[in-house]
Amino acid sequence: MQKTRKPIEIKISTVVAISAILHETDPTSLEKALKEMTGGVADFFEDEFAVLDVGTLDAAAAAAIDWTAVVALFKRFRLNTVAVRNAPEELHSGIVSHGLAIDTSAVAGAGTANARAQEAAAQEATPAAAPAPAPQAVQAAATAPAAPAAKTIIVDTPVRAGQRIYARGADLVVLAVVNNGAELIADGCIHVYAPLRGRALAGASGNTEARIFAASLEAELVSIAGVYRTFENGHAPELAGKQVQVRLQGERIDVLPMSAS
Repeated sequence: MQKTRKPIEIKISTVVAISAILHETDPTSLEKALKEMTGGVADFFEDEFAVLDVGTLDAAAAAAIDWTAVVALFKRFRLNTVAVRNAPEELHSGIVSHGLAIDTSAVAGAGTANARAQEAAAQEATPAAAPAPAPQAVQAAATAPAAPAAKTIIVDTPVRAGQRIYARGADLVVLAVVNNGAELIADGCIHVYAPLRGRALAGASGNTEARIFAASLEAELVSIAGVYRTFENGHAPELAGKQVQVRLQGERIDVLPMSAS
């Protein structure tokens, strides 16, 4: 007897989106910035999803955003705006009316941080010192199991053009060539033991200590914790064919020999 296939299946899926942090709202200024960012490359963003973060704007500036114009502008640069982050609650209904979702993940994180800050302030204001832990409590803490090691995802086949690999909460190790048009994303570090072309984005969840290691760096774009660097003018000839590391120094992406400290 042939099984009846369900009309629809719902599965959990990981979707990677670019976070676009708005410091201004004027579409003309945003267009100029995007042109400078992409260097005139038409397929720079390749129809990726984008989340607009308005957390740096004051309430008046956020309320004045022309969502239709901004979404259309991002669309021209092949960025599909799907959500807004850090928007004041009074703007939520207007944002949703433009077909955008409200991303509450950052708000939840801020709430946790505020709670911790309040707790710390309360402890600081308390004159009495906290009692020392009982001996058995100290012993229990000493014998507690160690936290599990960070995960690592290993890919041992070539990464083709148009293919995207995301190591969520993990390091990513690739043992074969990464071709032009491919994209590697990891919340941790990225290790490529072959030529690295295409794009590589490490520290995708905000880890500024993440690095990218490559046997030969030929990438069109690298990024650490959202800070990126492109190579329209080519790579440094002295590093051609050599093992390199990519790391973040403040707001600057450095490409250095593997042996550099």
